[in-house]
Amino acid sequence: MYPFEYHKPADLADARRIFDAADDGLYIAGGMTVIPTLKQRLASPSDVIDLSGIRAMGSISADDGKVIIGAMTRHSDVANSPVLHEHIPALAALAGEIGDPAVRNRGTIGGSIANSDPAADYPAALLGLGATVVTTAREIAADDFFLDLFETALDEGEIITAIHFPVPKAAAYAKFSNPASRYAVVGVFVARNIAGSDVAVRVGVTGAGPCAFRQMDMEAALAQEFSPWALDDVPISADGLNEDIHASSDYRAHLVKVMAARAVDAAS
Repeated sequence: MYPFEYHKPADLADARRIFDAADDGLYIAGGMTVIPTLKQRLASPSDVIDLSGIRAMGSISADDGKVIIGAMTRHSDVANSPVLHEHIPALAALAGEIGDPAVRNRGTIGGSIANSDPAADYPAALLGLGATVVTTAREIAADDFFLDLFETALDEGEIITAIHFPVPKAAAYAKFSNPASRYAVVGVFVARNIAGSDVAVRVGVTGAGPCAFRQMDMEAALAQEFSPWALDDVPISADGLNEDIHASSDYRAHLVKVMAARAVDAAS
């Protein structure tokens, strides 16, 4: 990797001060994406700003129909959280399927969504639950957050501090995993009767396209009948879906329907 200055600020204000003073600053959370990128010399920041010392961003709590997860909360803590097992067990189950134990013990929810990896698991849950991303500057609805491949609505220097997840009556996540990495070739998160939402059912999809997206035709069908068979006649176009050595766009379109049906069945 290229040389850089390493910083470990104790609070958000210090993190932003260092970023603003750097020629080319880069935040790092768990490092599951950043470190391999640096090792392969695909990035050459002047300063790497490690957010892991900001302890205030590593908590999980429930309040007024929602669960609040700090951005620096590790996947293993999400998976094992008593709060989530009580209020949104599907989100805990999703976290327990991310990568392997080494990844789950280092990776963070904030780092994952900030990266907007097309095969990451959490983005499907954010869209499926109608979550809100809280940053140092504002609040961003999940529907407006994921823009494209590795692109989000975050402005330069903006830091995610927490994610607010409304509590659903029922939810489930199903994914077809890459057998080596455990990334989602396709993953679908389905939730119904979400607190404070006027949408009866939400369906978030990851792995299939350049970034996570909602499948609104499925939402409309499931609002009429919440069963796997309600999806039989919903067409899934392969246009614009990912093509790689693991799956064609046509196969990913097929998997969207299969994984959605499994998620609905689990949430019924």
